[in-house]
Amino acid sequence: MQTQLTDHFKQTPAGQEAESILRACVHCGFCTATCPTYQLLGDELDGPRGRIYLIKQVLEGATPSRKTQSHLDRCLTCRACESTCPSGVQYGRLADIGRELVEERVARPWRERLLRQALRRVIPYPRRFTPLLRFGQWFRPLLPTRLRAAVPPRQDPGPWPAPRHARRMLVLDGCAQPGLAPNINAAAARVLDRLGISLLRAPGAGCCGAVSYHLAAHDEGLDFMRRNIDAWWPAVESGAEAIVMTASGCGALVKEYGHLLRHDPAYAAKAARISALTRDIGEILTAEDLTPLQVPAGPRRIAFHAPCTLQHGQKLPNLVEDILTRAGFELTPVPDAHLCCGSAGTYSILQPDLSRQLRDDKLAALQAGAPALIATANIGCLTHLQGGTDMAVRHWIELLDPDIPAAGEPRTG
Repeated sequence: MQTQLTDHFKQTPAGQEAESILRACVHCGFCTATCPTYQLLGDELDGPRGRIYLIKQVLEGATPSRKTQSHLDRCLTCRACESTCPSGVQYGRLADIGRELVEERVARPWRERLLRQALRRVIPYPRRFTPLLRFGQWFRPLLPTRLRAAVPPRQDPGPWPAPRHARRMLVLDGCAQPGLAPNINAAAARVLDRLGISLLRAPGAGCCGAVSYHLAAHDEGLDFMRRNIDAWWPAVESGAEAIVMTASGCGALVKEYGHLLRHDPAYAAKAARISALTRDIGEILTAEDLTPLQVPAGPRRIAFHAPCTLQHGQKLPNLVEDILTRAGFELTPVPDAHLCCGSAGTYSILQPDLSRQLRDDKLAALQAGAPALIATANIGCLTHLQGGTDMAVRHWIELLDPDIPAAGEPRTG
């Protein structure tokens, strides 16, 4: 694609990256076939190719409008288009660049500004998010049906094994996951303990930065990334084998720390090292002998929802499916498994109607094979899907946990 970026922007690192991405696009349109919002809305501007044109116009000096902003807002950044693109267009990076530019130039209505600021001020901070969640859980029986579905029951994480192995790895606690589903990381710690690996938490590490960064608050997001690097660095220097991600959404971003901080002289080298050490929990288990796990008894017929951040963002298709099959589970077929469930970070809050449509379609596909339960690899997907079905939705690592109740049922308290 030919470009004529403005001279000022062309000289910036973001401009140079955007131009390189734009020039890779050959207008083929393969991306539209895999775009969830294009399939729902049928509008070229609500597909990757149309949004690329909108961003290109802004980079070339055109004045963006609320319409431009709305089309970019409706993008899930699921990156299914990247998995389909024969030219390797890095659409996700271009979308982040374009959104930040449009956010600077187009004023939002006050309600949208307030909601986005609230999301950035609450979700990344467990000491704010978790008490609000507990308040909702306390009054959950009294809430209207739709609100009650959005507030999961409180969960007891169970024991976390004390460090006892020579092999040690770090884990990202995250921001919303400790409040919503603390058993996920605890289950990962117990599974790895059975495999001879101690999983450690680093005080001071928290939100990966995705909430802020994907809401076009890039500087704020980068600050979260620097804080995590500082928190992890002593353990990295002491020989931590890996930084484990149990939320695929966080993993997709942490693996990009090296790229996003490449121009920061104080953090570039450290960020690159952190990204190189980052592994999804599935990548860890793929290389291990699972025999010592003694997988608990329970339903073996399950449907696996592969989050977009795992199959498209991290480019790890079939990773978890292979592990679950090795462990003796029967996976039911899931039509259109490449399509997003509609969670997409804060998307389910900011675009509730589209998000619910995508969730309903995804749940129909997941339940088509009559599974006993649904497994996934990301806390956002898990919470979003569970809000639309009575069928149990669990993180897949819980199904391998020898210390969890049968059928992957969580402890509740």
